[in-house]
Amino acid sequence: MANVPTVNAKLPLDAPPSPRFNPRMITIADIQLAAQRIEGKILRTPMLACDSISRLTGAQVWLKLDNLQATGAFKERGAANRLGLLTEAERKSGVIAMSAGNHAQAVARHASLLGIAATIVMPKFTPATKVTRTAAWGAKVVLEGESLAESAAHAHTLADRDHLVFIHPYDDLGVIAGQGTMALEMLQDVPDLDAIITPTGGGGLLAGCLIAATSLNPGIAVYGAEVETYAAMAQRLAGRAVSVGGATIAEGIAVRDIGETAFELVRRRVAGVLVAPERAIEEAIALLIEGAKTVAEGAGATGVAALLTYPERFRGKKVGIAITGGNIDARILSNVLLRDLLRDGRLLKLHLQIPDRPGVLADIAGTIGTSGGNIIEVSHQRLFASVSVQAAELEIMVEARDPRHANDIVEALERTYIVRRV
Repeated sequence: MANVPTVNAKLPLDAPPSPRFNPRMITIADIQLAAQRIEGKILRTPMLACDSISRLTGAQVWLKLDNLQATGAFKERGAANRLGLLTEAERKSGVIAMSAGNHAQAVARHASLLGIAATIVMPKFTPATKVTRTAAWGAKVVLEGESLAESAAHAHTLADRDHLVFIHPYDDLGVIAGQGTMALEMLQDVPDLDAIITPTGGGGLLAGCLIAATSLNPGIAVYGAEVETYAAMAQRLAGRAVSVGGATIAEGIAVRDIGETAFELVRRRVAGVLVAPERAIEEAIALLIEGAKTVAEGAGATGVAALLTYPERFRGKKVGIAITGGNIDARILSNVLLRDLLRDGRLLKLHLQIPDRPGVLADIAGTIGTSGGNIIEVSHQRLFASVSVQAAELEIMVEARDPRHANDIVEALERTYIVRRV
């Protein structure tokens, strides 16, 4: 593209914004300035080929591991750039942000690094760990509101009252430019990508990556990825009324209101927004742990979930996927992995009707052991659980190597007992 600086170009930090920089448009030059502004303040995360996901999907998959940032998420890019754009008077006044998670920690951290006072408004339901992590960066945390919308309203009230600069999580040009630096790094490391997939909530990351990637490589296809219960961007692009809601593990992108500036930038160039089911996101989290040895939160794994849902669209292509965050609760992660093992047949939950006589449990354990299975848990009910006093019920959890091995274990047990897979 004519007159577009190359990805390695160095522009002076005091260079004026592009003439086209206005409430509806930013350019590659603005994103490259952002990259210079945040250099050394965030981690330049690796872009790694992932053979296991490539073999599974038929695409050549590269993962951009922004879950390795200091706060565990890509939000540091936008926060660092936006805070770097503050005037001296604005720095003295301080900043305020609203967030229940990654944006809160990002603003708190980079305000602390710059010596700027930061106030973060978080909903009352925010988990204690996120409140503690945000406060640990030196921010003043205010718990207000039963929803993100109520917290945002309170943050704006405080901003007006105390003359604070409001740092929006996704509908801010400085934030969007900062998020776009992710695509710059992806194309520096793998210049010939055919496609990029980014998880999409309010649209700031998608907008920034679109501008950067399509400016440097007009032929590249950039996709957003949403969870089906919160597909606000896909609905807006299709001209439909937004209807979202419900429980999701991808709470980081569970957004109802798309940023208007971000939407205007996205609708001009996006190749599409891929909507993934909840189960695919759980599968993606497990696949990233086993196949890529990296931990992703639900929102952070949504790009991989989209690839798993639409593999035919990317087969044979070189695809870069943004892993945008790794802040997942340990209990939730444990449940996801166990559910994935059950679905995959590597964990068997079996219900057996057995005669209530000596030696039966030993026989069952021997049959499983001879078949190569490993008993994880046993529950033996003798009273009231069975229709006959001469019988008992047994629930048993067994570890198998793979689905075929699981079937062999069940078949061995069925030669003697009535077995039901739960």
